[in-house]
Amino acid sequence: MTISLLDRRSFLRVSALSGGGVLLACYLEPTIKVLTAAAQGVPSSSPSFAPTAFVRVAADGVVTIMAKNPEIGQGVKTSLPMIIADEFDVDWKDVRIEQADLDESKYGPQRAGGSTATPVNWNPLRQVGAACRQMFVAAAAQAWLVPEAECETSSGRVTHPSSNRALGYGALASKVATLTPPDLKTVKLKDPKDYKIIGHSNPGVDNAAIVAGESLYSIDFRVPGMLWAVYEKCPVFAGKFVSANIDEIKSLPGVRQVFAIEGTQELLGLHAGVAVLADSWWQANSARKKLQARWDEGATAAQSTEGFLRRANELSQQAPAIRLRSDGDADTALASAAKVVEGAYCYPFLSHAPMEPQNCLAHYHDGKLEMWSPSQTPESGRQQVAKLMGIAAENIVVHLKRAGGGFGRRLTNDYMLEAAAIAKVAGVPVKLLWTREDDFHHDHYRPAGFHFLKGGLDPSGRLVAWRNHFVSFGEGTQFAPSANIPPNEFPGTFLTNFFFGASLMPLGVPTYAMRAPRSNAFSWVFQSFIDELAHAAGKDPISFRMELLNSPRVPSATASPNPAEADLDAERMRGVLQLVAEKSAWGKQKLGKNTGVGAAFQFSHRGYFAEVVQLNVDEKSRIKIEKVWVAGDVGSQIINPSSAENQVRGAVLEGLSSVMSYEITIDRGRAVQSNFDEYQPVRMNQMHAEIEIHFLKTDNSPTGLGEPALPPILPAVCNAIFTVTGKRIRSLPLAKHGFSWA
Repeated sequence: MTISLLDRRSFLRVSALSGGGVLLACYLEPTIKVLTAAAQGVPSSSPSFAPTAFVRVAADGVVTIMAKNPEIGQGVKTSLPMIIADEFDVDWKDVRIEQADLDESKYGPQRAGGSTATPVNWNPLRQVGAACRQMFVAAAAQAWLVPEAECETSSGRVTHPSSNRALGYGALASKVATLTPPDLKTVKLKDPKDYKIIGHSNPGVDNAAIVAGESLYSIDFRVPGMLWAVYEKCPVFAGKFVSANIDEIKSLPGVRQVFAIEGTQELLGLHAGVAVLADSWWQANSARKKLQARWDEGATAAQSTEGFLRRANELSQQAPAIRLRSDGDADTALASAAKVVEGAYCYPFLSHAPMEPQNCLAHYHDGKLEMWSPSQTPESGRQQVAKLMGIAAENIVVHLKRAGGGFGRRLTNDYMLEAAAIAKVAGVPVKLLWTREDDFHHDHYRPAGFHFLKGGLDPSGRLVAWRNHFVSFGEGTQFAPSANIPPNEFPGTFLTNFFFGASLMPLGVPTYAMRAPRSNAFSWVFQSFIDELAHAAGKDPISFRMELLNSPRVPSATASPNPAEADLDAERMRGVLQLVAEKSAWGKQKLGKNTGVGAAFQFSHRGYFAEVVQLNVDEKSRIKIEKVWVAGDVGSQIINPSSAENQVRGAVLEGLSSVMSYEITIDRGRAVQSNFDEYQPVRMNQMHAEIEIHFLKTDNSPTGLGEPALPPILPAVCNAIFTVTGKRIRSLPLAKHGFSWA
């Protein structure tokens, strides 16, 4: 998904509420243009009105703020309303948060992905709060017949200090409903030094309900009279249904309906399958286990991880089919280099593996559809469902349900398509729930990749040439979803002799974005190979990186329309690299036996992060992480520090799982791994280390935290392993090399 900010025309609408309250709706026209990946098969949309928030103020002064974006664990249901509340000058204890349903004509883009919630909403939501505050000041000033400039606000009250008068927002709400709203471009924003909510830790607004076991997550939601559904698909991706013992399955206890559904042509769309509907999920899934289906597996059945590796090695001996970037003459510079380092790196397919499997509730009746979905891109899902069902999108209502993790898996909406198709046939509300095995076998995976690298050093150990032949997936010059790499990735733009080419292999396995898309893989390759070059040059790895960051630039000829793919800001990266070196006492540590440190950095999704790992490797290749230092620059404000730290810690832990054990193997066109016993995340008793987090505040607009802390942890771990063992890790996961957690 690519998001680019456009010029804004902003305004407020107000209306009275019964009981003396007021509703304030802030509109941006248009706020954002969103280009949705063509792989999702739906047109991009830009609503004519994109309100960023609705604020309700009741007569008793209680303020309700609508949370417009999907909540998938990244904390936006708390952090985005915090922005409005602070500028509105209300106390957080007096704020109530409600999850909005899908309605982009009211709320603007409602999406979760790419760490975009903060950069997209930071300025608009501050304007919302400031405009609301200004209107309540105007109402009070009119009531007191005093100039607005003499009034102040605090804790949901307007005061007139010189006359010692005060009115609460609730008492002013009816008056505010009669006022003409200000132009949002003219409202005065707070000085950051006056923030009382932004920059202060607040627990998630749903925390208490989650701990109490209330029904917040999509998996828990149900409606009266619904049936439970499971959906059996061909084990080979996009295989076609031939036949099954449907009549036999219909006769099993609790089973109400069994029928086949024809799939679509899109690899990320609706796949053919057999739906089993029953009174309970257990009955439906038990019946499914007795289903005997025959499939036409198609050409993808010939594809395998082993075959991809073999073909990648063959392609590496040929010239790259695609030239992504070429500065200077890398081949000539390599031929004259004092030392040339070569390395072949590869990484596997990965599953998103959220704790909550895919699910969706749908009810089709009277030509209309109502859905309850944990989608990260609900509007894209709605458009896809409309196309599939042949009904107008306006006749589809989507309720946003809290997701038990997403990590990019819920950016695509195949589970919504399945639920909609089943519900249309069933004629009653249907709750589709995948099994864990479904989630692993029918994911839209993080793509595997292969890199064949050469780096040249001059006699002083300075990097003078870089060449990378990247073998990935796609057709012709079109990369498979999330299988590409921006051509300006570091050390691109920092070397006068730099070549980056690619060759593509056909792929019948569905792929899509995963947390820190693309950089979650290539950062490990590039930062590991840079470490190889540093050691070959006889230089300290952080000093070697600093030297590169101080090199003259070769800027990209054309700027990317996606801010997340802009040329790296060397000053910001040097800042976090220097900070993490200082905090970890890099080069000054007294390390114990079999203990080493490794470093890495990455510019990812607008965020700048550098990380250092200290670990121990014993004689049995068991690894104990002793400490992790993280330094990040995501701009001038950390909106909710407790949530920010949670995001960073979660990113580090997910990265540790990826580097040690995560791998999806393709054999005969199907995923081999089926559950967490074969795809093991790091356990609490394996992670003994403190994760020390530091944020470097800079004069840049705040950006998101869902992605950027993840990529550097993988190469930092592998670089530390090298300092202890002398083994350079060029393929993942570590478990394949005999390593395990201590």
